[in-house]
Amino acid sequence: MLGSVFSAVLVALLWGVTNPLMKRGGQGIDKIQRSNFFLQFLAELKHLFLNWQYLLPFILNQSGSVLFYVTLATSELSLVVPVTNSLTFLFTTVTGSLLGEDIGGKGYL
Repeated sequence: MLGSVFSAVLVALLWGVTNPLMKRGGQGIDKIQRSNFFLQFLAELKHLFLNWQYLLPFILNQSGSVLFYVTLATSELSLVVPVTNSLTFLFTTVTGSLLGEDIGGKGYL
């Protein structure tokens, strides 16, 4: 059980930390303009996958997804899913805040 909790926390950390990093690395994709849908799609893929600031967090995020599915196969669903989802939100918020993102809710504190 302790291994399941550790795996769930590790998945949440991988997902939570990489979410704001992928957001930052993907900046500028909205400025890409091509003449048709297919060329637009290819240009956006090129922008993302030739940009290490997006690609590295993406690979780490996907490794978290693989670990999540392995953990689901070997652990109790009712433990892993809530722990992972709640901690992912926490890690995303903390990482975004450390990167200077406006996380909202400041007027209520």
